[in-house]
Amino acid sequence: MAEQFDVVVIGAGPAGYHAAIRAAQLGLKTACIDAGLGKDGKPALGGTCLRVGCIPSKALLDSSRQFWNMGHLFGDHGISFKDAKIDAAAMVGRKDKIVKQFTGGIASLFKANKIAPYYGFGELQPGNVVKVRQHDGSEVELKGTNVVIAAGSDSIELPFAKYDGQAIVDNVGALDFAEVPQRLAVIGAGVIGLELGSVWKRLGAEVTILEALPDFLAVADAEVAKTALKEFKKQGLDIKLGAKVSATEVKAKGKKKEVVVTYTDAEGEKTLTVDKLLVAVGRRAATQGLLAEGTGVRLDDRGRVMVDEHCHTGVDGVWAVGDCVRGPMLAHKGFEEGIAVAELIAGLPGHVNFDTIPWVIYTEPEIAWVGKTEQQLKADGVPYKAGSFPFAAVGRAVAMGEPAGFVKVIAHAETDRVLGMHLVGVGVSELVHEGVLTMEFSGSADDLARICHAHPTLSEAIHDAAMAVDKRAIHKAN
Repeated sequence: MAEQFDVVVIGAGPAGYHAAIRAAQLGLKTACIDAGLGKDGKPALGGTCLRVGCIPSKALLDSSRQFWNMGHLFGDHGISFKDAKIDAAAMVGRKDKIVKQFTGGIASLFKANKIAPYYGFGELQPGNVVKVRQHDGSEVELKGTNVVIAAGSDSIELPFAKYDGQAIVDNVGALDFAEVPQRLAVIGAGVIGLELGSVWKRLGAEVTILEALPDFLAVADAEVAKTALKEFKKQGLDIKLGAKVSATEVKAKGKKKEVVVTYTDAEGEKTLTVDKLLVAVGRRAATQGLLAEGTGVRLDDRGRVMVDEHCHTGVDGVWAVGDCVRGPMLAHKGFEEGIAVAELIAGLPGHVNFDTIPWVIYTEPEIAWVGKTEQQLKADGVPYKAGSFPFAAVGRAVAMGEPAGFVKVIAHAETDRVLGMHLVGVGVSELVHEGVLTMEFSGSADDLARICHAHPTLSEAIHDAAMAVDKRAIHKAN
């Protein structure tokens, strides 16, 4: 006999645990199923984001930034030292402690909210029943008046570059190198490739990033992408565009291994020999084995659960959120979908505005944006005006030794309503939310320009960029 719940959530990643906690807060009897295990082999809630994604990568990015600054920035401050070294094992250990702290935190939140956790793999059956194959080999069945699918996503594996966990790795392996590789190749110049490539470059690795597309970060504003590429090359990242990898071969090199990567660019076929290869070509919905026959839930041609604008599958009481549905694979998008669905289930209004979801790449400099790019607005025939302002003219940025980058504000040419904000530079992962808030409240560039920003702060770049939309920036020639 299946135990009855108001809500059964499959997956305890960002979308799933938010859905579960919000549902419990609203007085609904809730269960949450998750298959994730920590490095110690014990259940660990939080999904890819917390265990092997967002949080651990930021821990390594921060550690590597400290080390990089010692060799490249501290001297300008008059700070000297001798023979700085990096202990990769200690750095990874610090990352693991942070992950354990937060996975344990979610477990504590589940307990506080009286959410029943089940550890194993959930499969949706007809009639809103979920069969759980637990890690101890046993099976249980749960029946939910509502079932929320939050299965997440997995790394895409290339057929000619199979993961072996040692020489060829995905993001999980690249977070756990026991030592700094002398030579690292990355397939894919997306978020994961750039962030993890940056980590190991700062620590001393020779890093080559192979990107099949001819344009760098085509999804971002063209000027932002151009500025970021220039800064990354200054740091020594070797980014090869239009480089299509066709084969890899792992060879023994003494007690270690090396990887020979074959790729083709405009000059023809070439090979590259490295110690480690990170494959970062994107992620796919983790829906394999998720749905039994007869559930009525449909998948699209990319394996994603098909849903409407309210994250409903069309099957009574079955919803889906996060990476396993349409839209950007971003943790914070999943957060909002999970909360919205829990509120809809409880009879409250739930909504996610996809037009104001911020994007961030946590490199140095950081890259962030919200809304439309100039190239998108041109393609759509939308009249617009834009203003930008460089961090090199911002006192706080120069005092910090971080003058690279700029802020761009884009507004409708007729209404002045802000349509997008694009940033590259120090701390822009935080600054982008001024754009998010302005757009959420249908604000104009003039609204931003008339808001007092503290001096000296990095946020002044936003103030002057907004003023530059109408060619009235104070601190630059218009």
